Amino acid sequence: MKHHDGTLKYTSLGVIWLWLMVFALLPFCLVALASFASHDDAHLLSFPLTLANYSELNNSIYVKIFKQSFYIAGTCTIICLLLGYPFAYIIARMQNRYKRLLTLLIVIPFWTSSLIRTYSMITMLKPKGVISSILMGLGLIDKPLPLLFTDTSVMIGLVYNLLPFMILPLLSNIERLDIRLVDAARDLGANRLTTFRKIIIPLTMPGIISGCILVFLPAMTIFYIPDLLGGSKSILLGNLIQNQFLIAQNWPLGSAISVVFTLLLAIMLFIYWRTMGKKDHREFI
Repeated sequence: MKHHDGTLKYTSLGVIWLWLMVFALLPFCLVALASFASHDDAHLLSFPLTLANYSELNNSIYVKIFKQSFYIAGTCTIICLLLGYPFAYIIARMQNRYKRLLTLLIVIPFWTSSLIRTYSMITMLKPKGVISSILMGLGLIDKPLPLLFTDTSVMIGLVYNLLPFMILPLLSNIERLDIRLVDAARDLGANRLTTFRKIIIPLTMPGIISGCILVFLPAMTIFYIPDLLGGSKSILLGNLIQNQFLIAQNWPLGSAISVVFTLLLAIMLFIYWRTMGKKDHREFI
């Protein structure tokens, strides 16, 4: 029986590793190789191999797009953290029946395509949309708010779509929080702010970092939200990669941008790994 279980285990691991190598490692290696190719209008990829694609990223236009992407993604991450942490903490401390209901409400938006949900935001943000109509009906504004096709609308769309990715890791981590440590801090004279800063925040840091990664990285690369809600004024990293592959037909440059972003992902995951304790390492594995 044990031999059968061991065989099943190693077979399952082998299938997973084969899947990852064929559909994750191999495509990345091809993209990395393409990033060193030369750009030719007659061919997608051509020789000789060159570093020109990476040096071209020093162009002020691309640097500006990178900075803008970092700024919007970072702001979106901070907003999601400020909104998601209290929400996750309240849910984690509720009774099980209410906790299951609220968790279900968080998951329900995933049943609908995020593209469709983004289209629905247009009806909310356009000049004659729901938000402006309500505010004008209440007499709070005299004319429609210019929300659509701005960085503000992009931010609203990103937060709306990515907030669950912040709440769920935080909820999972806060549920494992030993409440006895909080009670002990209170018994030793710590006030609520001190307890939150020195006990709760450090113990839930893996969930915070995990949620920030799950929000920050998609916020930089989701291209349809800036396209739909920001128009031509908002070009983020995801839009830049899409344009290079599908419009400019410059696959080497698009591949170089993708490789740089993947390296950024690897660095952030390494920071996450180093931040977690040994117990969290075992759970992660």
